[in-house]
Formats: sequence, C-alpha cells, structure tokens
Amino acid sequence: MDRRGKGSFSKKADIVVIGAGIVGVTLAIELKQRYSDCSVMLLEKEPFAGFHASGRNSGILHAGFYYTADSLKARFTRDGNILWRDYCREKGLRINESGKLVVAISEKDLVGLDELCLRGERNGVPLHYLTAKEAQEIEPRVITYGYALYSPTTASIDPREVVATKIRDAVNFGIDIQYGCKFLLPGSSGREIITSHGKYEVGYLVNAAGLYADRIALQYGFSDSYRILPFKGLYIYATKRPFKLHTNIYPVPDMSKPFLGAHFTLTVDGHVTIGPTAIPAFWREHYNGVSRFKAGEFFEIVRREWDLFRRNTFGFRDLAFEEIKKYRKGYMVKEAAAMLRGSETLGFRKRGHPGIRAQLLNVKTGQLEMDFKYEGDDRSFHVLNAVSPAFTCAIPFSKYLADRIQQLIK
Repeated sequence: MDRRGKGSFSKKADIVVIGAGIVGVTLAIELKQRYSDCSVMLLEKEPFAGFHASGRNSGILHAGFYYTADSLKARFTRDGNILWRDYCREKGLRINESGKLVVAISEKDLVGLDELCLRGERNGVPLHYLTAKEAQEIEPRVITYGYALYSPTTASIDPREVVATKIRDAVNFGIDIQYGCKFLLPGSSGREIITSHGKYEVGYLVNAAGLYADRIALQYGFSDSYRILPFKGLYIYATKRPFKLHTNIYPVPDMSKPFLGAHFTLTVDGHVTIGPTAIPAFWREHYNGVSRFKAGEFFEIVRREWDLFRRNTFGFRDLAFEEIKKYRKGYMVKEAAAMLRGSETLGFRKRGHPGIRAQLLNVKTGQLEMDFKYEGDDRSFHVLNAVSPAFTCAIPFSKYLADRIQQLIK
C-alpha cells in the first residue's frame, strides 16, 4: 500500500485519517493493526482530541433497541455496548452500569413501547417489560403510564476520559497525531493534501471530519447528494445535592425523528442532567453566541433550513418550533417533570457544554439520513454520517469501515 512519490513535503504517511473524534481515533487504530507495516497519521484541527461531538455527548452507552434490525446502527450499538464496557473494565475507566427506564407519558406511548420491545428482541438486546410498580422499585420517583421498559445493559462513561485513553492507545501503536492541523484542500497530484501545517504526502486518505466531512468529501468528488445539517444539543444539570437517581430515564421517542427527546441522564460521576435539545444551528460550530461564526456557512445553512421550514419536510417546522422553546431552562424542566416526581425542585440551572450533532441531509430527497453513510474509492474514503449513537458504535463501526476500505484498495 506504499504509494509515496518524490517531492518536498512537510510530512509523509501511507494512511492519513482526518478527525480525532472517537470514530477517527478507533478507525486509525484499526487500520494500523491491519497494515502494521504502513505509517498512519491522524490529523486534528483542534488542540486536542474529542473537542467536538465526541467530547460533548451525554456519555451514554446505548443498548441497541431503538433501531430497526436491518440497520447498521442496530448491530453496531449492541456489539459496541459490550465492547466498550469490556474496554472500560480492562483499562480501569469509570463506568456507571445503572441501566435505563423508558417510560410512557400517556396511553399513546404504549404502542411505541411495544415497538421498542420488538426491536430489542430482533436485535438480540435484553429488555424487560415492567409494570409501573416494578419500575418504581428501580427508581421510586419515576412516572410512567401503565408500563415501562428496562434496559439493563445501558451504561454511562466519561466520553473525554475514553477518548483520551484511546489516544494513548493510538500513540502506543505508533500513530503520528498532529494537533492544530487543519485540512485545506487536496493537492494537484492526487497524492498530497494541503494543510495549515504545509503539504503532506498521502498514500490513502480517510475523512472522519464530522461536521466538515461533507465539505472534504466534495473536494474528492463525493457527497453529491448529501450536506451536513447541524443541530445544537444543550444540557442542564441539577445543582441541588444530595440527589440520587438510580437509573437513566427516557421517554418513548418519536420513531420518525432522529432524536430521542429530552431525558434524565445519570452521569458516570453521579450528576443528573436533562437534555439534550435538538435545536437547528445556524452554522456548523454554533456553540455559543457568535463564536466560530462563518458567514458563508450561515447563509448556506439558513437557506437550507428555511426551505425545510417552508416545506415542513420531515416535520422540520414543528421540530424547530418545539426545540427553540428549550432555550428556556424552565421549559425543559417542565417537559421532563412528566417522567420524574420532584424534579422541578432540584435546581436544574447550570448549563453543560453544548454539542453539535452533525446530521446528514439528503438534499435530493429532503430527508434526514437515519443510518451511517460512507463513500469512497481507491484513493480516499469518507465517513459522511456518523451520528448518535456513533460513540457507542465506534469499535465495531471502525472494523466495518476498515473492511470496506480493504475492498477498495485491493
């Protein structure tokens, strides 16, 4: 696989992976293990790994019962849950194996509970149907209409701690990690890239750039039908202690949307959060105020969102109205209070670090892509859609992607 040519370059590598989020790091390690005689380099434009979604998510290791059995997410979530729990035990990392209750807010949610139970059975994920009384034996303050589902394998970890540990693994494997190094454009020869650190010679390029994966893919002739549509995730923390929650508490999700709805998360260190939101963002890294504002992105994304709003494609208008209300903490608390008695008194005031979901939109159909998407050839490979639960899926997903890459470069 050595495709190096001659020339003056700042760096050379047989394989270059762009993006040191959890998918980029695990994929770089997987490729290094398969091509041990090749040099592997990981480029990250930020000062440390996991700066974006990988370090800003809830830390939940999902069980794998939300997704239809024919999806990549179903298989990778189930397997990833097991692999990450084993990894955390092996490395001595913190993990809170407190499970999850999915509760019904009203009678109409019972149909959704049945569907989740069926998906869990088809996906080989353990789930238990509980009466309201049985659910309260797990969490005495939980509120559910008639029944609930209990997922014993759902757990929580510290995502930044896990990413940092995987980075140490990558270094131990001999992967060269370049921080503060931003991909700018492909070079003219097809064997090079231009970065903020200069020109790099590349044998094979792997794009796992998250919010900018589509932009990079376009420069290589891919992602013609797809663009990233960003959504902002906000959390609020309970400030009053002591308050012990015994398990994570989620509502029955709307199956037509890619979001699970605001829920109570029990973090690895025992804190309780409500969130996340799924508020349409106006540029790709729209975290706070006008930080990281880019005018070109703003006009492109707002134009696209306005078109979705006007057409109300996949219910975008209704989603936007509902989610924007969640900028008000009181609204989020009131919504979540339908699942947990006394939660209004816990002082949910402190904001967590906002995150941005890099959701892929099919611009030709106007629909959100619900499963993982990728494209590539014998020169480059592009992970276009690695949305939640990509963290949970990262280990088996990376093995799957490495299989696809091997097929392309034969």
